Amino acid sequence: MELENIKLTAQEFQDIILANNNIEGIYGDGKCIATVPEIPIKHYFADQVYVRQMDMMAGQFVIGAIHNHLHVWFLLTGRVSIIEDGESVEHIAPCFTISKPGAKRVIYASKDSIFVNIHKNPSNTEDLDKLEKEIVSMTQEEFHTKNNTV
Repeated sequence: MELENIKLTAQEFQDIILANNNIEGIYGDGKCIATVPEIPIKHYFADQVYVRQMDMMAGQFVIGAIHNHLHVWFLLTGRVSIIEDGESVEHIAPCFTISKPGAKRVIYASKDSIFVNIHKNPSNTEDLDKLEKEIVSMTQEEFHTKNNTV
């Protein structure tokens, strides 16, 4: 599948998924981060650092939450395409990039992939609910409130 031909924003893509989340294999309600059995997430902690590893199989899509902070992500293995701001960019492992806050992204794995986000964790909490509230927003409105932006 070529994401370059998809002309939807990540939010429009999410709206379609949410309208069909009654179909087997489609998860999420748009209000919290979905637990997807087919896409395992592993969590690691170091001093003031939270590492989140997502293992995706070829053909899987993920619609990300909106990250509140600048952070780094790594693609350790595989190949993914990411739609952000209406543009699709392909990433081939091994690679990394710096991710800007506020963007909503769709990730498509064209090959089995290991995707790792590195987030700050100044309180050293290992409470995933607390971390998610600090790290991500589920809507642009929530993002602007958390970041005091208009």
